[in-house]
Amino acid sequence: MSIVEEFNTYRTRMNDRILSSDNKVMKRFFSLDNQTYQDGALDTKTKELLGLVASMVLRCDDCIRYHLGTCHELGVTTAEVMEVMSVANVVGGSICIPHTRRAIEYWDALEEEGA
Repeated sequence: MSIVEEFNTYRTRMNDRILSSDNKVMKRFFSLDNQTYQDGALDTKTKELLGLVASMVLRCDDCIRYHLGTCHELGVTTAEVMEVMSVANVVGGSICIPHTRRAIEYWDALEEEGA
């Protein structure tokens, strides 16, 4: 199983588990998250790129993978991903470099699977 399949399978399974608890706050949070990334004054692609920068700076590998996957689905280019990584590293500092390595590894896997 590829790193992309492994991540997506785990994420889906655990999200289903969380939502199956029928907790109103969690359901509302998941809904708010979904609504946040819909087209508005900013388009979905821009919002996903912003989410990717924030995830890099906050050093959340799961979030980084999620946003990379969505960016890939939206047709974001490798050059655009590299610019986003540049912004994240300038804002977040050198502590973001290990996350950048893993992000690029994941992006490469997305590109290989999408080819």
